[in-house]
Amino acid sequence: MLQTLSRIRVVLVGTTHPGNIGSAARAMKTMGLAELVLVAPECAFPSADSTTLAAGADDVLVAARVLPRLEDALADCVWAVGTSARRRGHSVPALDPNPAAQDLIARAAQGPVALVFGRESSGLTNEELDCCNALVQIPTNPEFSSLNLAAAVQVLTYSCRIAALAESPPSPPEYDPDPPATQAELEGLFEHLQRALIRIEFLDPEKPRHLMRRLRHLYLRAGLSASEVRILRGILTHTERGGGRPLGRP
Repeated sequence: MLQTLSRIRVVLVGTTHPGNIGSAARAMKTMGLAELVLVAPECAFPSADSTTLAAGADDVLVAARVLPRLEDALADCVWAVGTSARRRGHSVPALDPNPAAQDLIARAAQGPVALVFGRESSGLTNEELDCCNALVQIPTNPEFSSLNLAAAVQVLTYSCRIAALAESPPSPPEYDPDPPATQAELEGLFEHLQRALIRIEFLDPEKPRHLMRRLRHLYLRAGLSASEVRILRGILTHTERGGGRPLGRP
């Protein structure tokens, strides 16, 4: 139902124009979303330009948080979708707006989720996209694909509202003994995995190539639960200690 929209966080990374922040807030409020997070904005915030273009969505701006890193903005999220104009070789799923919105609404029943937007001129970096479980691409005219930041926010928040309106009435809530892993828990796993791979000399830190990126995408696609992350980290801890018996011995 529409209350799931309150669990969708809009994250703007490195915004360069304050007016785009205000316009994005307006786009969010018209679609029933209220949580805005700004990651390392290049423009001053708050600002008169943001307030003017918010056109009545001042409450969204007042409640907006400013954080230094994308990882901080996503720490408690159970799913994050990054926006990208092109594929850039990532192996996480790339979805159109409607399927991406339907997936977000479904996952929002389990915890906070995020829509992540990049800089006006260059979008999200590959490293920032690595923090996302999936990508969404708006199918623009290939001969003129430039889309204003606030317009992109409007398209995707509209898709989320339509998906929420189409939801069937929820069944009575049940206790979930194994909730999905948060982004913070996944980041802890990835750091632990890299450390363990270096220790067993499977990963050369001087020549890492794309191994960790591929492994990140593998686990992000899997949609791990919190207990599964704990199991994997337990295996990594045992591996780091050199535990276990050689094969073929009692």
